[in-house]
Amino acid sequence: MGISIWQLAIVLGIVVLLFGTKKLRNIGGDLGSAINSFKKSMKEGEKDADKSLESKENGNVIDAEVTKEKDKV
Repeated sequence: MGISIWQLAIVLGIVVLLFGTKKLRNIGGDLGSAINSFKKSMKEGEKDADKSLESKENGNVIDAEVTKEKDKV
């Protein structure tokens, strides 16, 4: 009941006929660069989170509340 190799080959053939190999290559390249960019930003986010966690553990975080008073005329 699963999809056989022949069914996948037929679907791939139809996709190539509809879009053409050049457009599929461009889509694949764009998708690959988007995935790489996503992975890079995830790694940078993890590094930032680690730095934030380390600074909290070292006691370098200062919690403060800022309030504004309106001038009375």
